[in-house]
Amino acid sequence: MGSHSKLLVTLFATVLVGAFLLVGCASPPEAGDDPAGQTEAAAPDDAANEQVRLQVFAANSLSKAMEAVQELYVKEHDWVTFADTQYKSSGELNEMLAAGAYADILVSASKGKMDDAVNAGYVDPATRFDMFTNELVMVSAADSDIAACTLEDIAAGTHTVAVGDESVPAGNYACQSLYTVGCYSDASGIGGEFLGALAKDGMVVLDTSVGNVCKHAESGEVDVAFVYSSDVYRFGGVRVVGIVPEDTHKPIIYPAAICAESEAAEVAAVFLEWAFNDVGALKIWQEWGFELVSQEQELKLAS
Repeated sequence: MGSHSKLLVTLFATVLVGAFLLVGCASPPEAGDDPAGQTEAAAPDDAANEQVRLQVFAANSLSKAMEAVQELYVKEHDWVTFADTQYKSSGELNEMLAAGAYADILVSASKGKMDDAVNAGYVDPATRFDMFTNELVMVSAADSDIAACTLEDIAAGTHTVAVGDESVPAGNYACQSLYTVGCYSDASGIGGEFLGALAKDGMVVLDTSVGNVCKHAESGEVDVAFVYSSDVYRFGGVRVVGIVPEDTHKPIIYPAAICAESEAAEVAAVFLEWAFNDVGALKIWQEWGFELVSQEQELKLAS
């Protein structure tokens, strides 16, 4: 059974049955199938038109795509509205939850940051599933004269770089990749130091969000920035000069989960299921550079 389908099965059992143990046995819907009947049937008849306002905490890189998906959802489900969605680095979102901020849904850009949220009790682990994949790329300003860039070029000190700080998953992935060419001291991409050419003053600019990192390259403040491919769609003003090899960093996965303190957990679960399956939603995600994790990918990642 795909973990995205366990989201609704498990959560609804918790909400509607309470303390009973759930054993799933149905085959999950494929991503991209028309879920109209499923999602409508999932909501209780007596609450189908009850006005609900959802609060979403989402990784900064999802901002444009999530806004468009929410707008489409509200058009089709006019009893649901969204509060001001918080787009921050995944680490900052966890810090907000730790400080007592309320949210119904958490979508992180890092499995590690979601692990932290689970361990701290911020989300219901039974509702967690892997939603998106992304790609790490190196970008320069649109008018830059850099034709191409590799990790080896960075290691040689050919270019100044911008990288997300430790709260930014894209920065963690970038540092993992830099470790493979001797430019970072810790294989995890967290808690280490820049080495070699990157240890020199002025070679590395750190920032608190992948959006800000992208802007450093767009402005020409640095030669190259490590960002997601989706950020090229989001911001413009930059162009890809290199794709970071996937085998140099952990898989880039965006997990989603229902927050433990959610007062609208069932409605939040229906929204996530729709966002993972609706044809219109899938089109939006793909237009902004995101790919949904398929069942085949889930099995591969779990192995």
